[in-house]
Formats: sequence, C-alpha cells, structure tokens
Amino acid sequence: MNNTTGTNASGCTASGTYRRKAVLLASFAAAGALFLSACGGGDEGGSDAKNAGSEATRDTSGSMELALKSGTARQNKAPENTGDWANPPGKPASKPVQRKWVQLSAGKAGALDPVVVNGSGFTLYRFDNDTASPSKSHCNDACATMWPPVLVNPGGKIFVQGVERSRVGVITRDDGTHQVTIGGWPVYRFSKDTKPGDTNGQGVGGTWFGVQPDGQKSGQEQEEGTATDAPTPDASAPEDDAQQAPATSAILFDDANFSDDGPAQGIAGEGCQDLARPKVTSSISLDGSAKIWSGPGCTGASKVINGDVADLATIGFDNRISSVKFG
Repeated sequence: MNNTTGTNASGCTASGTYRRKAVLLASFAAAGALFLSACGGGDEGGSDAKNAGSEATRDTSGSMELALKSGTARQNKAPENTGDWANPPGKPASKPVQRKWVQLSAGKAGALDPVVVNGSGFTLYRFDNDTASPSKSHCNDACATMWPPVLVNPGGKIFVQGVERSRVGVITRDDGTHQVTIGGWPVYRFSKDTKPGDTNGQGVGGTWFGVQPDGQKSGQEQEEGTATDAPTPDASAPEDDAQQAPATSAILFDDANFSDDGPAQGIAGEGCQDLARPKVTSSISLDGSAKIWSGPGCTGASKVINGDVADLATIGFDNRISSVKFG
C-alpha cells in the first residue's frame, strides 16, 4: 500500500477532512471499538515462506534464506523437542547448536521489560564488543560456550512475536554457523540462566545486556534513547496542547495527513488495545494523549503522543504501530 506524504490527493478540503475525523471520533467513543476496514488474516501453521504472514530474510553472505513467520512456534505447530524447545527449562545452554527454528518474542524477564526471549522463555542477550553495522560477532571459542549464540539452520524458520521482521537478520560466523541478529546485533543465550525468566547475564562485565525488540540494550532505555515516557507532540500542535488528558479513542489512517483516499481504522477503550491491521498507520488522530507501541500487547518500541500526528515518519513510527495504550 502506498503512503501519501503530501496533501490530500483526493482534493478534499482541510475542513472536510477534520469534519470526517470529528464524526469518526465521536462514533468510536460511543461504540467502544469500531473498525473502518476489515482485519487481515494471520499466518497460522503454514510451512511455505510464500504463505501470508511469511517472508524471507537473507544473511549478509547471501548464502542462505530463512522463513520469517508471524506468531509463536506453538501457533505455527512446530514439532516438539525441536528448535528452541530442544533445550528444556532446568538445563543450562551449553555448546552452540544450529536449530531448525528459533523464536523471538518480546516479553519480560525479571526487571527487564521489554526484552526478547526465545521459544522456551529464556532471555536473549547482546554483546557490546560486537558490531551492528556491519553485523559481526566477536564472541568465539570459550566465549561462545559461556554465551551460546542463537543459531539457525539454512532454510530454517524464525518465528517472530512483537519483534519487527525488518529488525531480524542472520550472519555467518567465523566457524561457518549462522547466527540470528536483532537490529543488526548478534544475539545469545547465557549458560548460567537455567530457567525461563532468569537474567543472570544482565550487565556481566559491563558489556552484556538483554536485547530489546529493536536491538537496543534492555534496562538501558534512557542511555540508548529508544523508549521514553516523555511526551512527543505533533510538531504542528500548539504549545498549550503539550499537556493533555488521556485519550480514550483514536482514528488511525493508512496514509499521511489524515488522507481520505486510503483506509482507516478506529480503536477505543481503556488500557492496551491491539490494532486489527498492525503496521500500516501513517497518521493518527486523537483528542488527548496516548502511548503507541511497535509490538502487539503494548510491547516493543514506544512513543507517547499528544493529539494528532499528521505524519508518523516525523517521530520514526511510520507503518510501525501495532497497539495503543489509553489512560
């Protein structure tokens, strides 16, 4: 779908557009939740990378392709005792092993929220001595035994939940194995994490940290500057709108500048609300403040907005919203 970043291509006047927004907002507030366009279907259990909800990713050496599939391993009917499930809870990670599949889920572990966990719920980490651009692991030999890299077979699957596909990649390590990356950063388990939710690797040596869904360091949000609760109002909003009461509903437009040409969808209610059609929004209209999230269930990267945002690209959220939190 093409996003419109200029003025309304349909020639509608600004007053007509805002009358439409006002009517829609009133409608959503009265109805609780009303969707102006149909929900898209999910990918459940398919194995072909061409199925809906799947796409291929290639490693930096160009030697392999993998299927990126939405949802968890269980939702996709992954075989038992394979992939991330081959290292069950209660047994520490040991030597690096390439798997048929891995799962990357935005979640919470200990004080880390959000942090990426694997299919068995174990915390995944990144290493400051690695590089993200270009993606390169500098953890080998004894280091890779203490910190087993997350490896996947050529032609394998990566199940993603609350992690953007565009953030996921694969690199070829010095030993020829293939390691998963998030935001360009190679990711690892920690051998001293023996049960789901353990975060014993957090801060080790001042260089190891849980990895967030965007690849940044978990527990270091203010240092990294990737997530903040500080208001981020639309640049066109007047200063006296900087502090607004919480919104209870919103209209999300597929195109910028609240265009009448493209589809729109509405949400309303209290707390976290998932979008029926995630990652398609280019402008959002609401009366008050709300927090937008890149992942479902209010996970992933986030921004607090106050009032209308005519072009989400200006705050780095074009085609990224998956959920909105009101109140």
